[in-house]
Amino acid sequence: MPKLIAYTLDGHAVRIRPASPDRDWMDATDQRYAYRCLPLNIANAHGWELLCPSGFSARWDGLNHKETIRIKPDLGTDAPAVSHFGHGVLTFHVPCLFRTDPGFDLFVTGPINRPKDAIAPLSGIIETDWSPYTFTMNWRFTRSNTKIRFEQGEPYCHLFPVERGSLERIEPETLPLSKAPDIEREHRLWSEGRNAFNTDLQDPGSGATQQRWQKTYFRGLNPSGEEAHADHRSRLRLKDFVSKD
Repeated sequence: MPKLIAYTLDGHAVRIRPASPDRDWMDATDQRYAYRCLPLNIANAHGWELLCPSGFSARWDGLNHKETIRIKPDLGTDAPAVSHFGHGVLTFHVPCLFRTDPGFDLFVTGPINRPKDAIAPLSGIIETDWSPYTFTMNWRFTRSNTKIRFEQGEPYCHLFPVERGSLERIEPETLPLSKAPDIEREHRLWSEGRNAFNTDLQDPGSGATQQRWQKTYFRGLNPSGEEAHADHRSRLRLKDFVSKD
């Protein structure tokens, strides 16, 4: 069974959880239609999130030295982020050392599909199957003189293992769709069905209006109705980190 271990530094604590598929902005869409996009849902939940131990606000004045980010922790707390690199980069020190199975790295990025105004997460890939070094999670301001805020319990980091070298083994190529007649046939069925469905949506009494959206991809079906793949996922069920002192 593959392992992902978080060795917490002595004297520190880490809050980590399976990433949630839920997003406030998706909740606010009409009839929550954003959740109909299965690729979005799967990406949202594809890994684990580190959570802020306390809330704070920060502002960058647009200059490059470290002192140009001003950080204000919530009353009675210490801010979990600092200005370490300058150039508008806000740094979270991750208080644990991760270990993956041999041959696996750790992809570290910001919370997926969770945009934040005036600041953006930076991503990294770390060889956590051997590295004895901790890492930082960094965000870079995208606009100066704008206050940003992280709430207590808000995700500030998203991570998941990736197999080292897997991309380098891939041999990419392009081909005309006509070279794959089975795929071309299913795509044509989808395109024709999609156009007809969108047209029927204009009729309040149509079956398309009652159905609201086409669910073939969500259900793992081809447009012809055949099961596309037995390993289709409509939801991820990641395990919680278990404390073993």
